Amino acid sequence: MGRESQPLPASSRVNPLVGASQGGRWVWVRRESFRGHEGSSPCLAKNDERWAEAVRVQEETEKGEDAWLRPPSEAGMSKEQPGPSSAGQRDVGRGFENLPISSWPEGEEPEFQYTPEHVIGPGAEADPTQITFPGCTCLTTSCLPTICSCLLHGENYDNSCLRDIGSEVEFARPVFECNAMCQCSEQCKNRVVQRGLQFSLQVFKTEKKGWGLRTLEFIPKGRFVCEYAGEILGSSEACRRIRQQTKHDLNYIIAVREHIYTGQIIETFVDPTNIGNIGRFLNHSCEPNLLMVPIRIDSMVPRLALFAARDILPKEELSYDYSGRFHNLTKSIGNQEMPDKDKMGKPCYCGTKSCAAFLPYDSSLYLPLEKQTTS
Repeated sequence: MGRESQPLPASSRVNPLVGASQGGRWVWVRRESFRGHEGSSPCLAKNDERWAEAVRVQEETEKGEDAWLRPPSEAGMSKEQPGPSSAGQRDVGRGFENLPISSWPEGEEPEFQYTPEHVIGPGAEADPTQITFPGCTCLTTSCLPTICSCLLHGENYDNSCLRDIGSEVEFARPVFECNAMCQCSEQCKNRVVQRGLQFSLQVFKTEKKGWGLRTLEFIPKGRFVCEYAGEILGSSEACRRIRQQTKHDLNYIIAVREHIYTGQIIETFVDPTNIGNIGRFLNHSCEPNLLMVPIRIDSMVPRLALFAARDILPKEELSYDYSGRFHNLTKSIGNQEMPDKDKMGKPCYCGTKSCAAFLPYDSSLYLPLEKQTTS
């Protein structure tokens, strides 16, 4: 994946959703550290300078000019040059995604079983493929927040862009998309993550971080980019797999913690090591361009959706904060620690001005998990 060279074996990326059910209705609750939101974020206008730059890159590529050799215009863009595209190039997504996913160098990416969505794994209390939510009864083409049961707290998206993405807030509302049981049309504006990939992505070899993931086209702020999908595990199985790792193993297991207003913590463990999607190639950054947001569609098992936290230009590497503190107001950091060299700390190579030098560390996966509900 794109773990920074020998990534921290015990790291878990914490992104509490902060939603609670009360009398059949979801209420806003307080959180510790998790994903946050940014103020209103309309998609990029076509008269924007960055739009013009993206169009120019696309036109040069179509003309056969080597647009990839131009110096990057922003920090964070990958310096590695992608190989030439070919109709016969291998698809990393194995045909399971809307768009083919290329690799560079071609054919060298690690082998794993591809799945575009979560699958049930050992110890999981819920099957992520089962439909357990009732659907809305909206008969309109697109649902309206005043009448749709999936939009009790207002609209989730604006022109396919996640609303309120990026601003640091102390509370967050849960996000529900319309599901397979809903009577609204497939064109409903509240169906975004379930539509899958909408942008051309490429798995590529980085200089120091192993494999990484980058975009081959412009992505406006707020747009859905990809999911982090894999096996849904029980807490004991997740801890068992973590304990079996050596300092040379790459860690892909993510722990998502949702802090409920009652003090309860719902945890979801996802492991894409052997069965997963392209999200497993995402590297950590202390100044990431993606934000992870748990989205619920067919059941209480959240889909871990990654949205563009800002406008992302072509050939820029995609990244998110493994600790979950990006755009989050945190009064405490729980089990997140800054490891020293004697605690299996792994160096961070994100290269940003605010780089913490080490990858996030979470010691809780080495300890028994008690009084926690696991998806």
